[in-house]
Amino acid sequence: MEFHLLGMVTVLAHGHPVDVGPARQRCVLAVLAVDAGRVVSVDRLVERVWGDEPPLRARQTLLSYVSRLRQALVAADAGDVVRRPGGYALEIDPSAVDLHVFRDLYTRALGQTEDATAARLLTEALRLWRGQALTGVDGEWAEAERDKLERERLAAQHDLADTRLRLGHGGQLVVELAARAAEHLLDERVAGQYVLALHQAGRTADALQHYRQLRDKLVDELGTDPGPALQDLHRRILAADPGLTATPADVAVAPVVVPRQLPTAPGPFIGRHGELDRLDATLRDSSNERAGVVISVIAGAGGIGKTWLALHWAHRHADRFPDGHLFVDLRGFSPDERPMNPEAALRGFIDALGVDPRRIPSDLHAQAAMFRSLIAGKRMLLVLDNAADTAQVTSLLPGSPTCSVVITSRNTLSGLITAHGAHHLSVGVLVDVEARSLLTARLGAARVDAESAAANALIRLCGGLPLALSIITGRAHTQPHLSLAAFAAELRDSGLDALDDTDPAASLPTVLLSSYRVLTDEQAAVFGLLAIAPGPDIGLPAAASLTGLSPGRIRTVLRGLEQASLISQDEHGRYRMHDLVRACAADAAAGQLPDDEREAALRRLVDYHVHTAHAAERLLNPQRLPIRLDRPAANHGLEDLADEAAALAWLTAEHHSLPALQHLAAAQGRYDLVWQLAWAFNTFYLRRGLFRERLAAWRTGSAAAEHQDDPAVRILARRLLGHAAAYVGLHDEGVEHLLCALALAERTADRVSQAHIHQSFTRVWEEQGQYRRALEHATQALHLFRELDLPVREASALNSTGWYYARLGDYGTARTRCEAALESARRHHHRELESAVLDSLGYIAHHTSDHTRALDCYGLALLGYRESGNTNYAANTLDRIGQSHAALGQHDHAHAVWGQALELYRQQGRAADAERVQRQLETLGHASHQGSVQ
Repeated sequence: MEFHLLGMVTVLAHGHPVDVGPARQRCVLAVLAVDAGRVVSVDRLVERVWGDEPPLRARQTLLSYVSRLRQALVAADAGDVVRRPGGYALEIDPSAVDLHVFRDLYTRALGQTEDATAARLLTEALRLWRGQALTGVDGEWAEAERDKLERERLAAQHDLADTRLRLGHGGQLVVELAARAAEHLLDERVAGQYVLALHQAGRTADALQHYRQLRDKLVDELGTDPGPALQDLHRRILAADPGLTATPADVAVAPVVVPRQLPTAPGPFIGRHGELDRLDATLRDSSNERAGVVISVIAGAGGIGKTWLALHWAHRHADRFPDGHLFVDLRGFSPDERPMNPEAALRGFIDALGVDPRRIPSDLHAQAAMFRSLIAGKRMLLVLDNAADTAQVTSLLPGSPTCSVVITSRNTLSGLITAHGAHHLSVGVLVDVEARSLLTARLGAARVDAESAAANALIRLCGGLPLALSIITGRAHTQPHLSLAAFAAELRDSGLDALDDTDPAASLPTVLLSSYRVLTDEQAAVFGLLAIAPGPDIGLPAAASLTGLSPGRIRTVLRGLEQASLISQDEHGRYRMHDLVRACAADAAAGQLPDDEREAALRRLVDYHVHTAHAAERLLNPQRLPIRLDRPAANHGLEDLADEAAALAWLTAEHHSLPALQHLAAAQGRYDLVWQLAWAFNTFYLRRGLFRERLAAWRTGSAAAEHQDDPAVRILARRLLGHAAAYVGLHDEGVEHLLCALALAERTADRVSQAHIHQSFTRVWEEQGQYRRALEHATQALHLFRELDLPVREASALNSTGWYYARLGDYGTARTRCEAALESARRHHHRELESAVLDSLGYIAHHTSDHTRALDCYGLALLGYRESGNTNYAANTLDRIGQSHAALGQHDHAHAVWGQALELYRQQGRAADAERVQRQLETLGHASHQGSVQ
């Protein structure tokens, strides 16, 4: 079977044409034949057959065309059209399709070192043309494809002419080139070929006359002189250069060139063991030639050490590539130069391979084909450094699986990953140990050890960014009389300015801004807003609120910033940027974003956090008396949290930003939002045992509440501040705030607040071991809640009285109170309160020697705490469970649960509790050892 595309679209089976139907059907077959053996998607087929306006039932019509084509081809034993995942493919040997044979011959010709062989292959390729390509097929795609194929044909004709001229065949080409020159009047390459052919034919005067005519025409019509190549040819003809009349005997075979272009790797190289292992793994993959060309993309922010890593790895494995190493700095993000054109990089590679410049075609695609031919089958390493995007490197990729490619870029080059199966390697900052090793390697162990604290400060301020560390160590190296503490102080005081320099290569701001400059206006605006947003990271909905963009749009913009290595996304879907990158972006935003836009963005962000945190708090503690919020400035990004688990997840992710959000709201003069943020995070902080964070939130919130006219707000803030102070052992401060709140509540006859304040007092006295006074306040709270008909609060106060009776040794009264509280908690479906009461009942059972019942109660309480995410109370209950197991002689169980309690206490920063449990574990271990000895 043969398939003619370079002329009439004709299928020949056993020498006879096969009828493939009407024009649209022939178009389907032509599209499949151009990509013979490869899958063409249905969407692409529809687009190429009908253009931008397909009929309503285009897919069904396409299916009909494909069915008829299959019947015709199969019946003639001429091939088949098969359905594959994603589309259709024409099953035919590419060597039976004239277009693919033409391209194969052309590529082979470009890779030849002997002009005679190249001329033969090009002549054979051009003989396959039978006229205009795709004759008989209409439509936009066919027209565009015809133009493309005609350009390929013309390029082959030009290359054949160049090749034959180098062989000295100009006399045989005069007529052909005269016609071509007349058709392409201003094409300097054709003109040069015609001039050289005339000269080789002995018609030098005619050659010079044609040059003058062309020069005059260029000046008259384009206002320009001939290009350097044509001017050089003119000069050589005038000088009677014998090289222009070479004969086949004069043509020498170029020597084999083995390029070794790798620059010296920057030193010293520290760490990166995981990254090196991953690159080694890709090198092992390259031994499997069926896997194709192995491409590794090393991506990361500016100054992160991508080139450092790539060159170190390349030198370490240089011996694996005996046929040569090619290197190019593509200047994709160079601060003082434009990105290199692919043509220039490709020409540099071809020159490095020793190709005669006269044999290098001018067309980029032809050059790429020549390059692939030159390195086909060779074991070579290509390092493409500082690539701007996928388009810049595509033409530089080899076609031979014996080659390996390492590319560095600030972009992820997702197109290479998708289209070429490239391996992606993300490079992050150095960990502290590696950063210290870098300082030591550059400055010496004696100097670093002598100022260990200052060295640690430098490491922290540089954030593990290798370029920042290298800049600082470079200055310290050239200024040995200055202490490391002085450099740390400068970096602390001046921030990013301390890492600036007149030399772009030694200026971190210049390096970082080179990434900023290539962003779109939208990306730059979002990047700047992210930099001024409070907190260490940000979620997608918060980013939507900040920027005022829809969730879908902001996701796209963030993906672009992530691909540019300016931000990163963690496993929870939150975005963050390096502190030094943030400083650079903030500086850029200050100069680009108007003040009113930044202010509006930050107001939206605070509104988002207040309203979402309030919704989360209502899910965690629905029985708590709500507060009233003003409407948000905008609805962008406001979340609808589905349940308690979603609320806990959101609060867990966002609580690190709370201090900065409160200070931001205060700076905006929105004092109501400051205390509302503390209120909304209160239950979360209690459940997670984050007592110092809670205290800080309420100190800020209470100060803001003093700006409010509503006394209820000031009472609430003082009460919760006093309660928070008591939780961290600041009893005097706690009493002071609670007494202030109680006095104001009594003055305003706020009985609900009075009840809550008495409940808060119980914590103050319990922390000091004054259980009698705690019981008195719990009793007053109980009476007030009962009078106010707040049954859940009454049950909570009832449990408190039971707890303090138990702490005073009156276990009968304690049990009665707690059992009544349990019944009320279950009646009102308050799971959190139910767990607290069960914990109290477990304590009572334990202290009345009913340890089995104690374990049952504690177990139910622990289950409830874990379901609600209350790790604070869960730690206390685990501690008590261990005591019951120990009392029963179940030392292994006691050891296990005390170990869990110890871990939680440490996570929560509860040092005294952690030390106590540690002592219990040591005592338990000693007792177990004594028992085993006996």
